[in-house]
Amino acid sequence: MGEGLMSGTRRPDEPAHACPASGVRTYDAHDLPALDFDPFLRASLTDAPVSRIRLPHGEGDCWLVTRYEDVRFVTSDARFSRDIVGLPIPKMTKHFIPLDRAVSFVDPPDHARVRAVVASAFTQRAMDRLRPRLQELVDGLLDAAEAAGPPLDLVAAVTSPFPLAVIGEVLGMPTADLPQVRDWAQTLLTRASDAAAAERAREVKEHAREYFRRLADQRRRQPREDLMSTMVAAVDAGRIDEEELLALATLMGLNGWHAVCNNTSNMVFALLTRDGLADRLRAEPALVPRAVEELLRWIPHKHGVGQPRVATEDVRVGDTLVRKGEFVYVSYVAANRDDQVYPEPDRIDFDRQGPPHLAFGHGPHFCIGPLLARTEAEILLAALLARWPGLRLAVPPEEVPWQTEVLIRGPEALQVRW
Repeated sequence: MGEGLMSGTRRPDEPAHACPASGVRTYDAHDLPALDFDPFLRASLTDAPVSRIRLPHGEGDCWLVTRYEDVRFVTSDARFSRDIVGLPIPKMTKHFIPLDRAVSFVDPPDHARVRAVVASAFTQRAMDRLRPRLQELVDGLLDAAEAAGPPLDLVAAVTSPFPLAVIGEVLGMPTADLPQVRDWAQTLLTRASDAAAAERAREVKEHAREYFRRLADQRRRQPREDLMSTMVAAVDAGRIDEEELLALATLMGLNGWHAVCNNTSNMVFALLTRDGLADRLRAEPALVPRAVEELLRWIPHKHGVGQPRVATEDVRVGDTLVRKGEFVYVSYVAANRDDQVYPEPDRIDFDRQGPPHLAFGHGPHFCIGPLLARTEAEILLAALLARWPGLRLAVPPEEVPWQTEVLIRGPEALQVRW
């Protein structure tokens, strides 16, 4: 959660380039068409799996790690720290606006202490209890969509309101507040391209923090069966402090909608634009969970290369020595296309065997709610395919509009018929 963005001007068909004197490649991340795989990351996997790169902003150069095993190593080794707030990092955006006390920038053991407060809300047992309610929410949205009739924007009607309602129920946010939370998320998880946009993002961050502070105060007075009440109880018991609660709530509240909305929209687009995939799932509905895993692996959902780590001592990554104080970025998106781990990695294969994908990260900073995201995707895809056997795009794939400068790639709209 909370990975960063990059901006740039390089065209999608323009190759990555190196600085001849130093061997440092310049990475100007850019918005790619639809779900195209980043050619810079592809070249990195093939020619320079651990390499020096230069980002558009910040100071100096840094390392980029792309191979599956190297990414797992860096993200699980304690000698690579995520405590980088305030450091002069090479970065992808000029304006870097982290959430205060965000768990994304905390190392163990404090990281584990904070996460433990919310862990019980995202277990398999919790998902089994939640599943009937998720099914009810999806069915209600599909009933309304069916009544409206085609053509229909599936993002506006289903893939956006569904995860928004879910995270609202998990955290205990009133339904009337959800559109505002969605708008805050859209602002904070879109690249701040200039000083005015950065200032707007800072204002929105403060509004969101104040909102969750008020919600916490309400739950302190009137506890309920929701995650905010759980976090408030943890503050009162001295397990976390108020600032850690606010960072957790903001992170989960905003990313809980943004990530699932875009990823499920991407999944639907992939199923409807590649021959045979949707038909197979209609014929074999029990295959949906495996399909979700393969789509999570295949979809290049994040722009850029996320957040850096800093080496706290000299560490060898494969054959490369990373010096103390140097910054290291990893690409989970690239690792999921590593052909040494996944044969024919560019092919969507629901029968694929192999190790788990890294779409939710790895190591201590593994995503807080992967089981929730998986459950939402499974229920949504199964319901769509069962309800509308003839589901198809209402426009040619090349006419689907895509968001730009966002953290997680996704279509602005998906016009469909059935």
